[in-house]
Amino acid sequence: MEREIEFQSQGVTVRGILKTPDNVDGPMPLLVMAGGWCYVKEIVMPEYADFFVEAGVACLIFDYRCFGDSDGEPRQHADPWMQIEDYRAAIDYAETLPEVDADRIGIWGISYSGGHVLILGAIEPRIKCIVSNIPLIDGAETLRIGHGEARYRELQRTLLEYRSAKFKDPNTESKIPMSVPDPFTTMAHWPYPDVYEGFMKLKETVAPNHEHWSTIESTELCELYTVMPYVGRIVNIPTMMVIAEKDTLTMWDKETEAFNAILTPKKKLVVLGDITHMSLYGNVSKVEIASRETIPWLQQYLIGE
Repeated sequence: MEREIEFQSQGVTVRGILKTPDNVDGPMPLLVMAGGWCYVKEIVMPEYADFFVEAGVACLIFDYRCFGDSDGEPRQHADPWMQIEDYRAAIDYAETLPEVDADRIGIWGISYSGGHVLILGAIEPRIKCIVSNIPLIDGAETLRIGHGEARYRELQRTLLEYRSAKFKDPNTESKIPMSVPDPFTTMAHWPYPDVYEGFMKLKETVAPNHEHWSTIESTELCELYTVMPYVGRIVNIPTMMVIAEKDTLTMWDKETEAFNAILTPKKKLVVLGDITHMSLYGNVSKVEIASRETIPWLQQYLIGE
């Protein structure tokens, strides 16, 4: 069963969908799910959720403020702390639903939100378990390595030129592509042609309201983003991290470093062999592999309680 939902997050209306299993009686466990950079709720999360719903877990999938069907201005503005607050508001909302067991709410994230759920694990005691897929660990380091030193300096110049122009004219357009076919001729936030190809395919098929750009301030905020001060504060919440062996975007070595810093003994690292970052968005068989790896974790720490 699936229905549309909406709730308030700091006065902004956030919209999403609630998927519930048909074969569960009484209040059920729930996963709160949100996406990565410029995601909308139609991108890959429903496919993951279908596996979890089949296992008996309800899934609440939402668009962050400023994206997709949710309200919020400026559009396409990715403030990680506002997005984390949207997660917390989703938990607030889920606790009011009669079909949800408020003592069995977990969180799931992928890429940028894979990092968000780790931060939430340090600050949100209501969470029963965490599933973090291919998480972004350190924004500045990821952008620097992804762009390469010379191109990264060009990115920083782009940001500074925008700041100067914005100071002189507050109406200066704030817009940078998420990715482009040729990142060596056009500056983009993520310098990966396969990201462009993958998301354009998603836009053409399942997510027509995906917009492939973000505010320039979003890139500035990404440069300030790191989960490392927070992962050492995850001491009680069971935490599963799924990483991809061939991930050159969020980088498995940074992810492993973050996993090792998590203090809870109830943690699990799953390394998916011969799988890339983007294959966990658009390759149905890879999505199924990641989902099937997750279900036993949910059965142990979310369903079985």
